[in-house]
Amino acid sequence: MNTNLSVEKKLPRWLIFLLASSCGLIVANLYYAQPLVGPISADTGISAGLSGLIVTMTQLGYAAGLLLLVPLSDLLENKRLVISVLIVSIIGLFTISVSQNTVIFFTATILIGLGSVAAQILVPFTAHLAPAQQRGSIVGNVMSGLLLGIMLARPAASLITGIWGWKSVFLMSAVIMGIVAILLGCLLPKRKPEKKDNYQAILKSMWYLFRVKPVLRRRSLYQAALFGSFSLFWTVVPLYLSQHFHLTQKEIALFGFAGVTGAIAAPIAGKLADRGWTKRLTGYAFVIAAAAFLITHLMKSNYTISLVIFCAAAILLDMSVSGNLVLGQQAIYSLGDEIRGRVNGVFMAVFFVGGAIGSALGGWSYAQGNWMASSIIGIILPVLAFGYYLTEKKL
Repeated sequence: MNTNLSVEKKLPRWLIFLLASSCGLIVANLYYAQPLVGPISADTGISAGLSGLIVTMTQLGYAAGLLLLVPLSDLLENKRLVISVLIVSIIGLFTISVSQNTVIFFTATILIGLGSVAAQILVPFTAHLAPAQQRGSIVGNVMSGLLLGIMLARPAASLITGIWGWKSVFLMSAVIMGIVAILLGCLLPKRKPEKKDNYQAILKSMWYLFRVKPVLRRRSLYQAALFGSFSLFWTVVPLYLSQHFHLTQKEIALFGFAGVTGAIAAPIAGKLADRGWTKRLTGYAFVIAAAAFLITHLMKSNYTISLVIFCAAAILLDMSVSGNLVLGQQAIYSLGDEIRGRVNGVFMAVFFVGGAIGSALGGWSYAQGNWMASSIIGIILPVLAFGYYLTEKKL
């Protein structure tokens, strides 16, 4: 099969599906640990106050990969780069599945984070291949796959852990990543970028781009705030569901499936972005995210209704984050084909640092003041972003 594809050609549906499913499976590796904080902490001896680091270390590794590896997509042949980065992820996943102590565990989580940036090489690659007039909707479809991976990772990890234990989650993913690498190696179109800068110049240009491109700077900080709330929610809620509602791992998994419906916002946001609705929808995203945390304090005396409200909050929060993510990518990808890899790296790195901070704050605040303390921080982050959004002029 000839896998060289011209950007002038329409993307076949099978290729969009391959890119979407690959992104989802790859990025899921970042989130398997979120609902497993309790079992992992018990096995490794990590204290409650430091439990947020279980997720944070993976996200910091991911942020490092976004800054150091993703910009290589503006320099190296993209398919070979994706396969190479995936190998790092496979090594980390296998290592964590046989880890016996905290040091090995955290080393493996960093490798998983680094290797998972393969998804963020595939996303701008999709934008390169997509016709300009359909770029928002096609990237939105691929991002739907990525976001489904994020959202399905938690319930899948809980279900598998309930049957075979938490280490089996990472061992199974290592096998899946091997299959994904083989499929991408055989079917992914080749893309060799035109060399205009060396690696050192590309890295130096990233801070410059963040500083001089207001669209990139704003969209990165907007998403960092929302993703911080998102990561805080999904780091803390499994603990709260277990302790307050006395749910089992399998029941927590079923709760996690509720959030999956939030992924429908991604392709819808992509289509609306193509129609020029980006700014208006961005403001809605902040309001919805803050409201998601606020409603969790309603009807707390009735366990059944309170649990239903938490499900609604999960859906609303996931919709705001997934929709705003696609809006942000549509905006930054318009800055130029030749810098798409590095602007995507900056954008993703900034907002995943926000996610890492959110996870860490979630573990700390929950240990200090239970859900009340965590939800206050969850509200503050999108409110601050909304205040920044109100200063936005037409860019």
